Amino acid sequence: MSRFERRALVASPTPAAQTAAAEIADAWDWVSPDDDPDLIVALGGDGFMLQTLHTMLERRRPAVPVFGMNLGTVGFLMNEWRRHGLDERLTRAKPFVVTPLSMTATGIDGRVHQRAAINEVSLLRETRQTANLEITVNDRVVMPELACDGALVATPAGSTAYNLSAQGPILPLGSGMLALTPISPFRPRRWRGAILPDKARIGIRVLDAGKRPVSAVADQFEVRDVRQVDICMDRARELTLLFDPEYALDDRITMEQFIA
Repeated sequence: MSRFERRALVASPTPAAQTAAAEIADAWDWVSPDDDPDLIVALGGDGFMLQTLHTMLERRRPAVPVFGMNLGTVGFLMNEWRRHGLDERLTRAKPFVVTPLSMTATGIDGRVHQRAAINEVSLLRETRQTANLEITVNDRVVMPELACDGALVATPAGSTAYNLSAQGPILPLGSGMLALTPISPFRPRRWRGAILPDKARIGIRVLDAGKRPVSAVADQFEVRDVRQVDICMDRARELTLLFDPEYALDDRITMEQFIA
């Protein structure tokens, strides 16, 4: 008997994912994602996987594992799409636990927004003027003023995404670290960021928030005109991704360091 008797199927609205979903829809008895599944099978790309994981967090079901199959472009967080052999693949699947970030963004208007981020929390200037940011770690000011296009905090799972494009470090899974990376720093020009313990509490205050507006983005959720953003790990809402044994997510993240 499979350890995942109650399976839910979700698919991206793209034609490729919808076609794949139709191909396997009659092969198993699927339940609704809202009907307490033991497992969710997600068909799509990395963006759809992030959307699926965020939906689970919003519905307070982070413990349900997700097995993704790639019908997108890159598919870094996905397994290979195959129509047949799903039962055997799920029996042999290897779990990886991903811990999201918690972002608390306070706007100029005083409103507070809380969101989770699986890849990264990023702050970005909204106008042609550079952003001026003050950075604290565990309530200690470590960067009194950073003039830049923005800054981001990335998890190990997200360190090969936007963080890598911003010249940030790749963090191995299980490293217990976070990447704090500036985006196009102007002053201090030579600062390339920091690697911090994942227990750290990171605060980013926007200096001259009215004159130099900044937005904050937690994966796909944006808050505009922020004055303070606080970031930490949210261990109460850990997520589990399932991968084929031959697809070692941790090894793939490590090998990204050797790709030219």
